[in-house]
Amino acid sequence: MKQALLELRARLREINDVESAAAVLEWDQSTYMPAGGAEARARHISTLGRVAHDMRRSSALGELIDRLRGHGESLPPGNPDGALIRVARREHERATRVPSELVAAIKGHVAECFVTWTRARANDDFKTMRPLLEKTLELTRRYSACFTEHDHPADPLIDLYDRGMTTESVRALFAELRKELVPLASAIAERPLPDDSMLRGDFSRDDEMELGREMAGRLGYDFARGRLDLTHHPFMTRFSRGDVRITTRPSKDKLGEAFFATVHESGHALYEQGVDPELDGLPLGGGVSAGVHESQSRLWENLVGRGRPFWQHMYPELQRRFPALLGGCSLDDFYHAINRVERSLVRVDADEITYNLHVMVRFDLETQMLEGTLSIADLPDAWNDRYEQDLGVRPPDDRVGVLQDVHWYVEKIGGLFQGYTLGNVMSAQFFAAANRARPDIPDRIAEGDFKPLRDWLTENIYRHGGVYDPLDLVTRATGSPLRIEPYMEYLRSKFGELYRI
Repeated sequence: MKQALLELRARLREINDVESAAAVLEWDQSTYMPAGGAEARARHISTLGRVAHDMRRSSALGELIDRLRGHGESLPPGNPDGALIRVARREHERATRVPSELVAAIKGHVAECFVTWTRARANDDFKTMRPLLEKTLELTRRYSACFTEHDHPADPLIDLYDRGMTTESVRALFAELRKELVPLASAIAERPLPDDSMLRGDFSRDDEMELGREMAGRLGYDFARGRLDLTHHPFMTRFSRGDVRITTRPSKDKLGEAFFATVHESGHALYEQGVDPELDGLPLGGGVSAGVHESQSRLWENLVGRGRPFWQHMYPELQRRFPALLGGCSLDDFYHAINRVERSLVRVDADEITYNLHVMVRFDLETQMLEGTLSIADLPDAWNDRYEQDLGVRPPDDRVGVLQDVHWYVEKIGGLFQGYTLGNVMSAQFFAAANRARPDIPDRIAEGDFKPLRDWLTENIYRHGGVYDPLDLVTRATGSPLRIEPYMEYLRSKFGELYRI
């Protein structure tokens, strides 16, 4: 068994090497690649995707996993070897269901889509994206059809990113949240909007990048194992535990847009940099799910970065950096401004109360596309109608409408957006558990010391990587299954105080 495990690890690390090489190319495509490289880059990514897929579905790997299956099942929960065998078997079985030609087609197509999207979004040009998105939908349906045992065509995609969840369970969670969020949003809407003029001005990109870089380092992001770059839509990517990169998108007229995006991506990166080194290069060596990953980005962005203790320490320094705008602005007014609740068009800029409504719109639309009840031709109008219905605002153009998010233009359609709301719910549950274990965390944050919180997260979440399935990890870390109560308690307490409701 020992020799077989060594062979399994070696084979899986080779697959990871190929996928990491493709990830480097994708990072370059999103940051520095010249426009002329788009066609060849799509081919490069397609080829590497097919090679990795062929390696993962190989009969030799399947036979090796079968030899180890009994040994893996005999090991206790949480044993890394048992988890590795279980996850490798699951990924191998999934890979054997999907033809290599389909994987290559999807990888190459979405690489082409991304480059076109960067221009189309800037030019408010959905017409150019329509045939590409139609092909994405067709390829996604073909992928989903490889898994006939599921009840809904979105289920295989959701299972890929958030194991343990289905279309039905996501819809149930969304319904439960909507029942709580809509009355809260309505009550806040009756209150006067706080002044946020101090957040608007003419900002230097270099100043914003310097601020973001410094803040990421203070949170614990290790720049010896990462870097911060510019991109069209902020993201984090991991090539190894020693190379975890983040990106951001400065705004020339909105203070905070790049700052909070950088803190958000730093949360993702802290997770990846905190995984046990022994798991590096293996299927267990990264974040376990989209939802758990988003719980970390949203926790650092919102529960920490938009919290009063954080700004008790950080605000005087921000005033020194931007004296013309903030010199005469009190901490209370600034804190209220960065937590302003309003009906808005853009998800990444949305407040904590309405953010999940943005996610629900996307989830509903993509499930309708997969069901065949919504065509790509009708997607922009359907998007605009839902925004008017759910958020009371109608996009004036597709740039801030159906083209605003990169996800459908760089991946399959479906499976990712629910992770943002799952992450919001988990973030509050994790933060509450951390504060129970370390009641001094808020005071330490107010002193600019993030280590107690980071240590708790590393011990209970980060170091485990993919050893535990996501819902099991939530229960182990917090003492209870996933539930919305800590999240709603957090929102009611914070915004009830801010808006006196």
